Amino acid sequence: MCFGFLGIQFGFALQNANVSRIFQTLGAEMDQIPLLWIAAPLTGLIVQPIVGYLSDRTWTGLGRRRPYFLVGAVLATLALFVMPNSPALWIAAGTLWVLDASINIAMEPFRAFVGDQLPVRQRPGGYAMQSFFIGVGSVVASALPFLLAAGGVDNTAGPGEVPATVRYAFYFGGAVLLLSVGWTVLRTREYPPAQLQAWDEAPVVRRPPLDLARLARHGAAWLLAGMVLALAVAAAGLDPQLYILAGLLVAYGLAQFALRRLHPDNPLGSILGDLHHMPRAMRQLAVVQFFSWFALFALWIYTTAAVTGVHYGSDDPTSAAYNEGANWVGVLFAAYNGFAALAAMVIPAMVRRFGLRTSHLLNCILGGVGLLSFLVIDDPRWLLLSMVGVGFAWASILSLPYALLSDSLPAAKMGVYMGIFNFFIVIPQLVAASLLGFLLATFLGGEPINALAVGGVSLVVAGLCTLRVREPGAQA
Repeated sequence: MCFGFLGIQFGFALQNANVSRIFQTLGAEMDQIPLLWIAAPLTGLIVQPIVGYLSDRTWTGLGRRRPYFLVGAVLATLALFVMPNSPALWIAAGTLWVLDASINIAMEPFRAFVGDQLPVRQRPGGYAMQSFFIGVGSVVASALPFLLAAGGVDNTAGPGEVPATVRYAFYFGGAVLLLSVGWTVLRTREYPPAQLQAWDEAPVVRRPPLDLARLARHGAAWLLAGMVLALAVAAAGLDPQLYILAGLLVAYGLAQFALRRLHPDNPLGSILGDLHHMPRAMRQLAVVQFFSWFALFALWIYTTAAVTGVHYGSDDPTSAAYNEGANWVGVLFAAYNGFAALAAMVIPAMVRRFGLRTSHLLNCILGGVGLLSFLVIDDPRWLLLSMVGVGFAWASILSLPYALLSDSLPAAKMGVYMGIFNFFIVIPQLVAASLLGFLLATFLGGEPINALAVGGVSLVVAGLCTLRVREPGAQA
């Protein structure tokens, strides 16, 4: 059931460990990189709730979720073949949009798939098993350029050219993604909707009538806030990436007005209505997810620049030192994913001993300490120790929030609610894309390693916010 996640994460890990490197190779400046990365969260914001809504209403010979696994895998494989051969920065940025949209098409239904197939008591184990396969796939994918270089493949290239180590890693990743997702599609079965409805353990929630006046007030407030921020950025000549944050505020305000007008049976109206009436546990977990994924976005986009600049002393993408450091970042990413695979086997025991909330708190604190340790470790080999904490946090983020949430979701809307829950994964990444470049240039001395420190603090805050969430089975 979870094996396909190995391939999906294989592609995702190649993206996380190498896209900043590809962008820098093709001439991107450091302050452009967060903006170029915007494809990843923005496609998730758009694609995941739509795919969740559609998959809730799909039933074919391949089942409910598996058609989406297959379509996403084929498209993502093609994008992985194209990405390292991009001749220009704008082509690489466009390919990232296609790659991330395709990964989201395949990935979103996997969360609902576990919720569909398993009863509440087995879901923590099911999501931990997803974390295990995510870890295994990411270990190999992240380390591939390093391993290929050790095997004699050329690790440097001319200006504007991606090294062969990266190109071959992406080709191999495309094949692994397609084959592993194909295995899950062919080797699993799905329960029909009527059976899922009969087994539904979530409480029935009746939607109260919409308060149209309140929606109008909130919509106007968010819309005004976004417009004021946009005008302030323009008037003061602030970092243009702050327009992303302004756009988010405007978009949320417009969504409030749209909800007042759209019929509940309209697909967009249905998604916005479910967002407005989301379960209380989801609202509480939204804060946890915000700080968690803000930290992860900082890790993914700034680790290459931080390690190559601080620990290897080079910011020249054509130099041997830079490419050696970039390969070591791949090893570090492989390490935290490997530790995550091991943590996935430990986390169920932690949950039995401490409960879901306390376990997630402990794991987030470990991750925060791991990121903060980048500031005090000089020898890059010792950064492997930092990755132990990051790995535990990563495994926990990929499993325990879903376990905390899943007993609150009705079976008939498992897909759309998992898609909406992923809003709180992609929105913090969009906020990070908007703010991190500004914070780095204005307050953090332009040093990418300081962005990792911000991520460390953010992870600790995420863990503390978990204590507000109700344990499954406890009285509200």
